[in-house]
Amino acid sequence: MNAEYLSRRSFLRSAGFLLGLPAFESLTQVQAKAAGTFSAGVTASGDPLRLALLYVPNGVNVERWTPRGQGADFSLNETMQPLSEFQRDVQVVSGLEHHHGWANGDGGGDHARASATIFTGARPKKTAGTDIRAGISVDQVAARQLEGRTRFASLELSCDGVRQAGSCDSGYSCAYQFNVSWRSESQPVAPESNPRLVFERLFGRGAGGARDGAVERSNARERSLLDFLMEDASTLQKQLGRNDQRKLDEYLTGVRELERRIQQAEKFGLPKAPSHAAPSGIPESYSEHVRLMLDMMTLAFQTDSTRVATFMLAHDGSNRNFSEIGVTSGHHELSHHQNDAGKLAQIGRIDRVYMDHFAYFLKRLRDTKEANGKSLLENSMVVYCSGLSDANRHAHNNLPVILAGHGGGALQPGKHLALGSPLPMTNLYMSLLGRMGIKADRLGDSTGALEGV
Repeated sequence: MNAEYLSRRSFLRSAGFLLGLPAFESLTQVQAKAAGTFSAGVTASGDPLRLALLYVPNGVNVERWTPRGQGADFSLNETMQPLSEFQRDVQVVSGLEHHHGWANGDGGGDHARASATIFTGARPKKTAGTDIRAGISVDQVAARQLEGRTRFASLELSCDGVRQAGSCDSGYSCAYQFNVSWRSESQPVAPESNPRLVFERLFGRGAGGARDGAVERSNARERSLLDFLMEDASTLQKQLGRNDQRKLDEYLTGVRELERRIQQAEKFGLPKAPSHAAPSGIPESYSEHVRLMLDMMTLAFQTDSTRVATFMLAHDGSNRNFSEIGVTSGHHELSHHQNDAGKLAQIGRIDRVYMDHFAYFLKRLRDTKEANGKSLLENSMVVYCSGLSDANRHAHNNLPVILAGHGGGALQPGKHLALGSPLPMTNLYMSLLGRMGIKADRLGDSTGALEGV
């Protein structure tokens, strides 16, 4: 293997790092569709229609979760009390299941399967190697068809660092456990965990007019780098083995995706930065971190930077403690409670913390108005869920699911939708895609659109 080949491989590795910098994706605002025009990603009245997917780990204390009563005649249980002011803006859905989350002969690894299936409904291949395989996630199905209407087709957030390699759960790759968004069956979409980088990605670096020049220089550097990479790819492939050729193909797929984003940057004007100050970075407090990311998601929707977003508040199997509320044991450790009343009570307290965050997000959406006076909450569909119900049993049925928002009038919230028999959770996603005007014949193990939402 010659020195020129090695230097080129080294350059590609360094380029891959550079291509991941958020400033390279500083794109621009697109105006909402004219009122009265109905198409994918807008409401019947022409407002932007948003889809947000929020994931929390390790299931819930089921007894404290499940609402009392059904239909519109229901009352929130202890965990959901923070949602009391939003009771007419949410619908709790009971009875959804992820069949491919169960072992089905694959043994352990329920936490990896929980996050891998939650938005895909697909069976993840049990591997700790690079041959990962799951399925495209609902957010990316929507993002593909909405691409070009906003500066970003989708936004992926997390409060955990990203791990894409190695074994994390009983022989399953870490890629399954640290990602919930999948662009294809073999390509997870890595989320961003630094709120400052999210802000800079949305609105650019610097202040005022300085941001314009920064974005232009960034795009120019990117175009130059992309030209070099694409020109050199054919030469490189002649010197690579079959496996490396496949890896290079996957890499160049990401390069082409970035090229499309640069074209978007040149197509639209730079967005106006909000009054919200740029975060300084990742805060020490986990609760503050969560809320900063929720703020970033709200800003992305408010400025119509994207209409599709996912947020993994923590990876499944997370053993974070919540000492600020007196819970010093790890969440994952507590989730294997073996029906111990004390551990169940602590799980309930953790569930309540996450519900407080969800209520905060709904309040932000409700208090943020569109140009016509409607709120973001009226024009959004927000799914809050976990990939397990009772984590002590690693149960993938009767999943904890809340659907919030009015979907621009396409949803009928204010009820507890208790299903008579288990149905695939992907049926809910098929229903939401339909309300967004997104065409999809099937998603994962779906059997049709969920009725009654």
